Amino acid sequence: MSNAAQKKAVRNYRARLIQRGLVRFEVMALRSDRDLIRALARRLAEEGEEATQVRTVVKKAIAAGPAKPGGILDALRRSPLVEASLDLSRPREEGRALDL
Repeated sequence: MSNAAQKKAVRNYRARLIQRGLVRFEVMALRSDRDLIRALARRLAEEGEEATQVRTVVKKAIAAGPAKPGGILDALRRSPLVEASLDLSRPREEGRALDL
């Protein structure tokens, strides 16, 4: 941007974005996700019910996150079978005799 008119135009454009509550920031992502991220950003920048729905779905997907260690153990502890009196022992057998 070498001339003053271009600088002024960019400054005015960015000021209008700030008035709308939008900000610029950089995102690192795979090249293959470029169009997806741009489309998502455009959709989220809109005001309306559709943008709210997209925002809600993305937040739920992000909030789930990776599973924590020990999750299986916690699930087993919450099982209704915890209080059941189950006999899970099995008889001990030595096996069969082999003639080698």
